[in-house]
Amino acid sequence: MEEQLQSFITYLRQVKKLSGNTVLSYQRDLRHFRCYLEREQGITDFSEVTASCLKEYFFVLEQEKKASTVSRRMSSVRALYHYMEKMHLIGEDITEQLQTPRQDRELPEILTVEEVNLLVEQPSGDKPRQQRDRAILELLYATGIKVSELVELRVSDVNLKLGFLHCGESGRERVIPFGNHARAALLQYLDEGREALLADARCDTLFVNYSGVAMSRQGVWKLIRKYGEQAGIQKEVNPHSLRHAFAAHLIENGADLQSVQEMMGHTDIAATQIYAAECRNKVREEYSRNHPRR
Repeated sequence: MEEQLQSFITYLRQVKKLSGNTVLSYQRDLRHFRCYLEREQGITDFSEVTASCLKEYFFVLEQEKKASTVSRRMSSVRALYHYMEKMHLIGEDITEQLQTPRQDRELPEILTVEEVNLLVEQPSGDKPRQQRDRAILELLYATGIKVSELVELRVSDVNLKLGFLHCGESGRERVIPFGNHARAALLQYLDEGREALLADARCDTLFVNYSGVAMSRQGVWKLIRKYGEQAGIQKEVNPHSLRHAFAAHLIENGADLQSVQEMMGHTDIAATQIYAAECRNKVREEYSRNHPRR
């Protein structure tokens, strides 16, 4: 992706004759985009990005940045893909489907409880990798943590006896409870699967690969996509899908917004309120569809 990015930057400087500061702004925005694609989605070529990947990226961004920042980064991404289409490096400009950020953010399509159950049941065997993958899926849905937080968890961060874990990014630590399903999956993985994966290696990270080292974010993305396809789920399935489902299902069942905000690590409750709005929309749709005097 670096080569694609440098080609575009050269185009901005030599053909478009943009100022140095403007080019630097494009570089910063697109390097952030590239970093997200590589670390969070395991994508190493801009041409591999799908419309759903873009939607997810800007949804995550809208929860962390001001609307003006999101709009600027969207303009940078659009410019990159316009250029790539012009140079015949891609067949279709997927950014044409992007909508300018609005105050009322829209969630990606939420997995139902039945779809989540189907997903976590996919790694159902007793092999070390299946035990690890089941524990990953159960823990992501049980806690709503980000994949970047998941891969940094240490064994000591998990309290199996009391059923909670410590996690956090940028110095903002939080304690999140988890239930019996996640606890059972973690117990089996720690008692059997993890030791088999480690072999003679030493690593204090909770989730490890066959080399006995910490799993990467790309690795987690790939395995969740695989199980989503294996389960036959038609919606986009990735680590964020389980994070969204965690919050939406808690609120649907009456959880307090402030409690969900704390568990999700949202600095602004507005980011949590969109799940409540989604729940209200779902209730309204059910009423319109089923009430005899609708």
